Amino acid sequence: MSTINNQPTLPVSKKLTLGLFGFGVVGKGLYDVLQSTPALQASIKIICIKNAGKQRAIPPEHFTTSAAALLDDEEINVIIELIDDADAAYEIVKTALQKGKAVVSANKKMIAAHLEELLHLQHEYKTAFLYEGSCCASIPIIRNLEEYYDNDLLSSVKGIVNGSTNYILTKIFEDGLSFKDALLEAQQLGFAESNPSLDIEGHDAANKLTILLAHAFGNIASPQDFIYNGITAIKKTDAELAQQKHLKIKLIATAQKINDTQLAAFVLPQFVEASDDLSNVSNEFNGLITESSFADKHFFKGKGAGAYPTAAAVLSDIAALRYDYKYEYKKYLQPNKLTLTNDYFLKIFVSADDIEKIEKDQFEWIEEWHNEANNNWIVGIIHAIKLQENDWWKQPGVSLILHQNPIVNNVAYKKVGKRSLQLAGVV
Repeated sequence: MSTINNQPTLPVSKKLTLGLFGFGVVGKGLYDVLQSTPALQASIKIICIKNAGKQRAIPPEHFTTSAAALLDDEEINVIIELIDDADAAYEIVKTALQKGKAVVSANKKMIAAHLEELLHLQHEYKTAFLYEGSCCASIPIIRNLEEYYDNDLLSSVKGIVNGSTNYILTKIFEDGLSFKDALLEAQQLGFAESNPSLDIEGHDAANKLTILLAHAFGNIASPQDFIYNGITAIKKTDAELAQQKHLKIKLIATAQKINDTQLAAFVLPQFVEASDDLSNVSNEFNGLITESSFADKHFFKGKGAGAYPTAAAVLSDIAALRYDYKYEYKKYLQPNKLTLTNDYFLKIFVSADDIEKIEKDQFEWIEEWHNEANNNWIVGIIHAIKLQENDWWKQPGVSLILHQNPIVNNVAYKKVGKRSLQLAGVV
């Protein structure tokens, strides 16, 4: 820090000239936000779009269909990537980094698929790649994981990271809508895409969890490395049972230490108690809970969908670039980081329209059993590897929901106890 008349002064921020790819919901939101923040010293020089003939809210001279017009312009020192094509986004980001330009993106699918390569490109070309808007829109979770939890004491990160599915589940529980009607309403309000499969089938949340894993625990993974599913299989009877037990159902992404060397990760529907902070995260909001050895629990909540919440996160990244901010990936660079594993046990609720669809022999033991016409369910303990390797629980008519405290410890002890009772003829 420099001084003037022996008084400290702040570092001088640099002027940013932006090249923007995409002028959809978030791109237009960013444009509007930048018009309201002139003190940022960041301006969009040109916007690259796919369809030149489409009517837009600003004059056509602001647009081009040539990616090279942005990537080859030496005056543009920051590329903002906000398109919905993950493959095209990857080529844009890769090329921009190779040209020494800083990049801001919100494309969680692209980042999850190429994070390790993009991490190395940042180091090779000595530039920055920021993507706060890729995980939870307005919640600044990546920066917090990078800076505040810059140690090995973080024990878990879990939360609601997809606003579309949370909106649908809220409408099912609070307004009694059917899944179909709740999805239609989410689409009409812009919280869900016309093709919502990435959201409702859990792919979007799984992509976000891979990014959170990298910054929380230093693990570069892909969604195929852990168990995940969406909310399409949840039935009306599941919701009714949850309400009878004063529970809600949320799609929750979890990364949790299970011992000193191993880490569990999964994205699945889960029962949530009223006392849980995530219980009151409704509609398009996201919520995250971090837990660490000394700081205990922190709860983050913010809008997880919509133009301006995501644009606000992109704006925050742009502001950070004025001072040459970069992710340091310290946990990824640590030699002895936690290993991602599926060697752990989960307590699950499984319902089915036909009891024969539930493979009971896959369970370590079963705690509850209910059997009636078209409404059969069990609660039991199952090894995560069996869920990863078998997809019986994903067949039509079957839904799987985690218990409110899903990871089970002392399974070996309980199995010994059960075996002793069997030998004694008690069970």
